[in-house]
Amino acid sequence: MIEELKVKESMNIKFENFVDTLAGEDLLDKTQRVNKVLESGVMTGNEALGMVTMNKVQPYSQIKEKDGKIHPVIMLGSNSYLNLSTHPKVMQGAQEALERFGYGMGAVSNYAGITDIHKELEKRIADFYGTEDSIVFASGYGANVGIISALCGKNDVIINDSANHASIFDGCLLSGAEVKIYPHRNMKYLEKILSKIPDYKTGRLIITDGVFSMDGDIAPLNEITKLAKKYKARVMVDDAHGLGVVGKTGRGSSQHCNTERLIDLNVGMLSKAPGGLGGYCAASKEVIQYLRLYARSYFFSTALPASVAGGLNETFKLFETDSAGREQLWINIEYLKRKLVQNGFDIGHSQSAIIPVMIYNEPVLFEMYDRLRKLGVYVNIVTYPAVRRKECRLRLCVMKDLTFEQIDKAVEIMTDLAKEFGVINNLV
Repeated sequence: MIEELKVKESMNIKFENFVDTLAGEDLLDKTQRVNKVLESGVMTGNEALGMVTMNKVQPYSQIKEKDGKIHPVIMLGSNSYLNLSTHPKVMQGAQEALERFGYGMGAVSNYAGITDIHKELEKRIADFYGTEDSIVFASGYGANVGIISALCGKNDVIINDSANHASIFDGCLLSGAEVKIYPHRNMKYLEKILSKIPDYKTGRLIITDGVFSMDGDIAPLNEITKLAKKYKARVMVDDAHGLGVVGKTGRGSSQHCNTERLIDLNVGMLSKAPGGLGGYCAASKEVIQYLRLYARSYFFSTALPASVAGGLNETFKLFETDSAGREQLWINIEYLKRKLVQNGFDIGHSQSAIIPVMIYNEPVLFEMYDRLRKLGVYVNIVTYPAVRRKECRLRLCVMKDLTFEQIDKAVEIMTDLAKEFGVINNLV
């Protein structure tokens, strides 16, 4: 491993070193430089990217390696927290819509891409948040990019939590607005930024994840909304990982923080707990009407397939009655967190189905990530640019259908490896 690290250092393997075209290079030369690194045999953290899954999303899965070998893994890397993509009612809703409308819409939403199934979904989302209307985008990434770039421009100021999702920052960049960033969940710094915005800059938007995708913690929305009122700013919350999971009845981070009527733009993704595809925004009818006309990722993208919308209608029926299995999911979340802590792992401050396992050492992270998969535990790897290198980690995602036996086995394998690499104290 030491020799491998020396080779890596000599090749100067860092993500950012392959982004720009170097002096004298052809535009595509950087792709050759990346390929050379990936074929070198030096571990880069990309070894498990692009694995092929061989079955429906479930806790015990079969994956195909890049060499064609198929083997089972305990799945701790899926965002399908409630296993709704395989729920019988959800699958039936999708099948019925498929039979009625076919597998694709063939048009953007503003032309001939909308069906009564799509309109039902938008109404269910609006009713879920208690807003006047909602809009559904064909992708979650497109939702954030479209919403932010449509509503914000060169005369506006956007204030971001530093841990917000990449799609939020990309939307900010596309908008042309002035962008300010405060350290993760640091309300004193947020107020410092707000207090220094000139009076003439009246277009102000605070954006935060509800549940942060890399840390699993929840935004302090009660404090954010108070500051927003004090400094006359609007608030947008991307609750991708909170929907269906956090809150007393699964209505997300705003319910958890008791701020449900104080959020101006309720944004979320339909690809996490809902188990489908797409993104949305629930807000006033005027805001939604504006987004239908000015959000380019909506206006210029083919509409979500009716089959996906049909399945999603069933998921929101389950969310409305809090009967999607949230209680069992939380039993599993608390059980896995307790086992990890007992075995000496640093899991940060998770408050959701996302549990970070801090490694703090990139070469060790790469090796553990690869070894875990081969030993039968599939997790996600997180390092730069998603987080700072010195805060690199494994990210575990909990599913409702995991058994205690599967969790025990996964933690046992992780613990043995962690001891080998000195990641934890030998507590067990």
